[in-house]
Formats: sequence, structure tokens, C-alpha cells
Amino acid sequence: MAEVTAALVKELRERTQAGMMDCKKALVENNGDMDKAIEYLREKGLAAANKKAGRIAAEGAVDSYIHMGGKVGVMVEINCETDFVGKTDTFKSLCHDVAMHIAAAAPEYVSKEEIPAEKIEEERRIAYEQIMNDEKNAKKPAAIIEKIVEGRVEKYCKEICLLDQPFVKNPDITIAQLLQEATLATGEKTTIRRFVRYQLGEGIEKKQSDLAAEIAEMTAKKA
Repeated sequence: MAEVTAALVKELRERTQAGMMDCKKALVENNGDMDKAIEYLREKGLAAANKKAGRIAAEGAVDSYIHMGGKVGVMVEINCETDFVGKTDTFKSLCHDVAMHIAAAAPEYVSKEEIPAEKIEEERRIAYEQIMNDEKNAKKPAAIIEKIVEGRVEKYCKEICLLDQPFVKNPDITIAQLLQEATLATGEKTTIRRFVRYQLGEGIEKKQSDLAAEIAEMTAKKA
């Protein structure tokens, strides 16, 4: 077994913010392997974070982020349990990171539960038609086709739901895991309640110019 030194324990604590004894135990359990110890603490930490899931989080902050020279703007409300935590630099940093992520990843909903049933059914119909239009799927059993359809629908939902998206600053974790880490760091339940994302010109039908037609029209008028 590899020796678990004080230096290793100190490094793990700095990287995870976990307690000294927890860090030492994680290293002992994983034979001094730093990466495995971090994963061990994350797994244990996520279990601890889940215990806080039933608490009420009604404090927090509303943060904003403007990107690309004012072409994309985001406002997000993130909640915690106390006003004290909501005013800390750690919590403010979290809010800003999530707002920046929303600007970059353009989610449509916070979680799958918010997606309208009719939208999921429409995506399921499209996925089914795409699969059946592929000749290589013609002889596959209906049960297999259904599994493929559900897989595509699940993938679609994860792509448009904020909590399921990989965090842009660390793609190894999702936004949901980022919140769980925040819960561990602050000791309070941390949730995203809502957000809005604006993109300049979004939804406006822009005029499409036909340069050749315009030149021809101008020439005809001059003649």
C-alpha cells in the first residue's frame, strides 16, 4: 500500500475542500491514488448533498451576463437557504458561472420536468420517422426501434435542459453536479429556479435581400 503522507492529504483537501480526516480516509481507501480519492469524495459528497434535497431554498440571488458585444444576454435566479450564503463571493461566482453557461449553451428549460409533453411527443414522432426512413432499420424488431427512439428523445432532452448539460468551464461535470458541489461547499441546498436568455434579433423575420434582383430592377427603371 502506498504511503499516505501529510502532503498528499493537504493537496487533496485543497483540491476538494473536504475535511482532513475525510481526505485521509479517501486516500487510504484508494491506496494513495489522488484521482480515485477525489472521485471517492465526490461520490460520498453527492450522497451528503442529497440529504439536503428536502430543505427549502428561498434566498439567493438574481445574476446577469452579457456576451458577444451585447448580442446575447442572460438573467438567472439561483436559490440557497439563507441570505448570508446568498451574499458570499462563492455563491455569487456560482451564479455568474451558470449565467455564462446559459449564454454559451442556450438551454431551453431548467429540467426535463419543464418540457411540455407535446414537445416530447413531437420529438418522438420525428425520431421514429427518421429511423424508419433508414433502410438498415427496416427489419429490426419493434422493441429495438422503440429503444432507439427513446434513446434519441432522452439525448434531445439532455441537450436542451440546463441541469443535464455539461458545464462549459468543466465538461467533466453537469450543471446538476455543479449545484451539488455548491451544496457541499456552502452547507445549504442550492437550486436553479428559472432563467431567461435573450439573443439579439431572435424571433424577428429579417428582410432577405436579393442583390441581383435589386440591380436588375434599378437598371430597368433607368432604361
